[in-house]
Amino acid sequence: MPLKIGRFFGINIYLNPFFLALLGLFFVAGILDKGLIAFGVVLVHEFAHALAARRLGVTVADVELLPFGGVTRMSGEMPVHPRKEIFIAAAGPAGNLALFLAGTACKNYGLWDDTLGPFFLQCNMVIAAFNTLPALPLDGGRVYRAYLAGKIGLKNATYRAAGLGQALAVLVILAGAAGLAFGWSGLDILITGLFLFYAATRERAAAPYLFMRHMMQKKDDLLQEGVIPAVMLAAREDTPLGEVVRHFMPQRFHFVAVFSDTLEFRGVLTEEKIVEGLFNFGLDHPVGRLEGLVR
Repeated sequence: MPLKIGRFFGINIYLNPFFLALLGLFFVAGILDKGLIAFGVVLVHEFAHALAARRLGVTVADVELLPFGGVTRMSGEMPVHPRKEIFIAAAGPAGNLALFLAGTACKNYGLWDDTLGPFFLQCNMVIAAFNTLPALPLDGGRVYRAYLAGKIGLKNATYRAAGLGQALAVLVILAGAAGLAFGWSGLDILITGLFLFYAATRERAAAPYLFMRHMMQKKDDLLQEGVIPAVMLAAREDTPLGEVVRHFMPQRFHFVAVFSDTLEFRGVLTEEKIVEGLFNFGLDHPVGRLEGLVR
C-alpha cells in the first residue's frame, strides 16, 4: 500500500513502495542525498501534472510518486477529452525541463555543487526523456493514446499503448538483469522495469472501465456544449453491442443505422440507447434486439 507522506496545496502525496525501496537502495549505497534529489524531481514532475489539471478545471484527488514519475489521480470529472489528456500529460516533462534550465542557470552563476549538480540535471533529463516514450503509463503513452483514440477508439488505443508499455518494461527488466549480472548497474533499473510492467498491465485491465466512463462523459459534454459532432454507423441487426461500440470515437456522438441480414432498413439507434443496452444486457446482446429503433 502507498505511504502517505503529506498534503500540499490541498493534494495528498503518497510514496509508492517501489519508490521507497529505491530510496532504500540509495541509502544502502551511501548516496541518499541523490535519492532525495530524485524524490524532489519526481515530486515537481507530478505537481506540474496537478497544476495543469487544475487549470483545466479537473479536480486532483492525490499524487503517488513512482520510480519513473508518478500518478496524478483525478476525482470528479475525468480528463477523458484528448486535448485535456495531452495538455496534462505534457506538463510533467515540461516541469522537468524547467528544472533543468533553472539548474543550468545556477551553474552559470556559480551556485553549483560538482557532485550533486550534474546528477540533478541528469535526473531531470532522464525522467523527462523516459516519460516521453509512447507507452502507458508514461506521459508519452497518454499523448499517444489520445492521438489514437480519435482513429481507433479509446479502448483499442489503451490496449495498444499499454501493450507498448509492457514491451518496454520487458526490455528494461532484461537490461536491469544484465546490468546487475555484469556489474554495470544496481537494482534500481530492475525495480523500475518490474513496476513499469505492473503499471502497464493495470492500465490495460482498466481499459473497459475507462471506455464506459468516456461514454458517460459524452452525455455531459452534449448537455454542456449544446452541439458536438455526430457520426452515422451502419450495423447488421445480429451484430453484438460490443462490436458496435468498438467503433465509437471520443468527442463524437454516434447514431447507428440497423439493417437486417437482407439489408432491409430496421431503424436508427442513438449512442445513449446503445450504452444503456450495454449496461442492461452486456456486450454480446444483438443490436437489433434493442428497443428504441426509430425509422
